[in-house]
Amino acid sequence: MRCPGEVTKERLDIIRECDAVFIGTLRKWDWYDKCWQAYAGLIPVKTVGVKGDERSYEFATNLRAIVSEDAMTADWVQLPYDLLREASNRILNEVKGINRVLFDISTKPPASIEWE
Repeated sequence: MRCPGEVTKERLDIIRECDAVFIGTLRKWDWYDKCWQAYAGLIPVKTVGVKGDERSYEFATNLRAIVSEDAMTADWVQLPYDLLREASNRILNEVKGINRVLFDISTKPPASIEWE
């Protein structure tokens, strides 16, 4: 898990829950061992969404799953859409404080593996 920006108990609790859902979903679908590294990160900005009949102003999370042989280069794992849908739906419905889920499809280079 990654928590760029200010580190607070609230932010750590949110991202721990997101990471647990994502990793648990990867394990359930037998994709965890096919990844070199996978995690959920907290994007330190709030986004507008709708929960119930009201606007929400909460954090976004990024899901990252990569393959690499040397950590100098990496490619994103092409996870099944249904796996991503399940992880996203669970995070949005179960993790208080998140209203947007993004899947990072950046390669290294130019991106790094972690968000910092």
